[in-house]
Amino acid sequence: MGNIMDNLPSCIWFEGGDKKNAISSLIAGLLFFTGWWLCIDANATHAESFHGAYHVCGVIGTLSLFMINTVSSLQMQGDTFAMQGGWIGPRGARLWLFVGFVLGFAAVIASCWILFSEFINNAKEKDSLWVGAALFLQNLFIFAGSLVFKFGRVEDPWH
Repeated sequence: MGNIMDNLPSCIWFEGGDKKNAISSLIAGLLFFTGWWLCIDANATHAESFHGAYHVCGVIGTLSLFMINTVSSLQMQGDTFAMQGGWIGPRGARLWLFVGFVLGFAAVIASCWILFSEFINNAKEKDSLWVGAALFLQNLFIFAGSLVFKFGRVEDPWH
């Protein structure tokens, strides 16, 4: 009698020998999901002290994730066919990546600023310290997820 797992269809992500791309994508997605989950939880549990403008940090962090991960290393080196004849070239790809990293760092720093200025140094908001911590953790997890997704994968299509 065989194992029950032998009868299940195999997952398409884990059929290949190299699982680095699948594992890094799953970890990055889990970090991104956890960050937004913490922010949504803070908004739902402490709606009176959660201002709508606090979501801007998470939106900028998410925009940073997309900007960082739309540029491949081949585009930065100028080795792709699509970028050689275009107007943007490798300099534009490097600038796009730089702006993405700046936005990611800015979102983390802005959420840290909100945490300290609105919740730690403010005596009347001490009971809702979770909102500031959740905002900071959200942006930290989103930025960590973008780094894992960018540098954890192998970009070679023939690998």
